[in-house]
Amino acid sequence: MTTSGFVRPEFLVETDWLADHLSDQNVLAFDCTTHLIPDPKITYQVVPGREDFEKGHIPGAQFIDMLRDVSDTSHRFRFMRQAPDDFAAAMRRFGVNTATRVVTYSTANAWWATRMWWLLRVFGFDNAAVLNGGWQKWSREGRPTETGPANPRPPGDFTVREVRDLMVDKSQVLAAIGDSGVCTLNALLPQQHTGSGGNSYGRPGRIAGSVNLPAAHLVDPETNIFLPADELRKRFAAVGALDKQVITYCGGGIAASADALALVMLGHTDVRLYDASLSEWAVDPTLPMETGPMKTGSIETS
Repeated sequence: MTTSGFVRPEFLVETDWLADHLSDQNVLAFDCTTHLIPDPKITYQVVPGREDFEKGHIPGAQFIDMLRDVSDTSHRFRFMRQAPDDFAAAMRRFGVNTATRVVTYSTANAWWATRMWWLLRVFGFDNAAVLNGGWQKWSREGRPTETGPANPRPPGDFTVREVRDLMVDKSQVLAAIGDSGVCTLNALLPQQHTGSGGNSYGRPGRIAGSVNLPAAHLVDPETNIFLPADELRKRFAAVGALDKQVITYCGGGIAASADALALVMLGHTDVRLYDASLSEWAVDPTLPMETGPMKTGSIETS
């Protein structure tokens, strides 16, 4: 079983389980597909995956526009966490109830699904899981699909019962630099971490003192499923992320949520996410950044 070895395996759902529960009105799949198209002027253009959804989606799924439906559209940075009331209203519109089992997936990178899972967790909702392997595995296995827009669901009764302290701001990240009790973890690709290539969010490179375990290195590139628990534990241990508080970041708080999910599934109890990430940090010249290879603490993965 793929989820064996995880302390919190309930946050990952297999395709066979979802296929067996498609007719269950208490199970709701969210397609979170989003595409980032590189644009040097503004880093990237955000293209919601609605067109992908209408070409094919898991039966009964709802399409979530991650930029407009569940982000604060008034904020200067994209994909920032909403106010609790706004998030709750969005979940009610999509038919989420207290008893709903939410399963998130994407036809693109897995971290759009993990970002939605993280938002639900922030707002006190634990009955959510990420579909292991996403749309890629579902379609590869020849499972049922639908086309066209989502069928509307009756409004749900979702409410925010608590707001968990799982997001940090730049002042907390700044305070963590040089603190041996905190691991600041970059989920971007190695070339972005070193500043040698890839998409840049302003100044190239990484937050000073941070280590690197890319979200892309948490899944099998052939199958899109999460690596086994033992392998993930080995990779996080190599960057010093298992035995201290962790702050995950990336370009805009999306890929960072995949590292956060994996750590939580491994049993880590003190993981937070820097919501604005490099979208904020890299454009503020008062905030320290580094480039070049890491002297210690980073691992090379292929």
